[in-house]
Amino acid sequence: MTVPEISVRNLQRIVPVNIDNLEKFAKRAVRHCIKTRRKKRTELMRLGEIFVWLVSDRRMAWLHRQFLGKTGPTDVLTFQHGEIFISVEMAKRHARMFGNSLVRELQLYTVHGLLHLHGFNDRTPAEARKMKRAQEQIARRAL
Repeated sequence: MTVPEISVRNLQRIVPVNIDNLEKFAKRAVRHCIKTRRKKRTELMRLGEIFVWLVSDRRMAWLHRQFLGKTGPTDVLTFQHGEIFISVEMAKRHARMFGNSLVRELQLYTVHGLLHLHGFNDRTPAEARKMKRAQEQIARRAL
């Protein structure tokens, strides 16, 4: 089993983030994601490298509009060639809303992006529930 390299880069300056700790978590999380069985070979298994980009709401809104035709920022965007974009501002707002720390919210978003690369979807309520269960389980194991 080949595990892709993963790196985290902070492209925003609005919310302070400990990149080293998030990257260490991401390296553990990618190994746990790959151990989650899938019926077929997924992008996560094919990729040699994954980039997690921490961005502002403004940049996320631009990406959201550019690639999905939707207005406003979103929390996570995953591209099948191995890029995961995370809005740190949205993570901070959601952390407060859901009673999480910012670190925990960023970890969940990272795992969410990895799961999309591993063939999970959240388009239907059933798929979303399955993905959320896997996300929570992997996030716990990767701590």
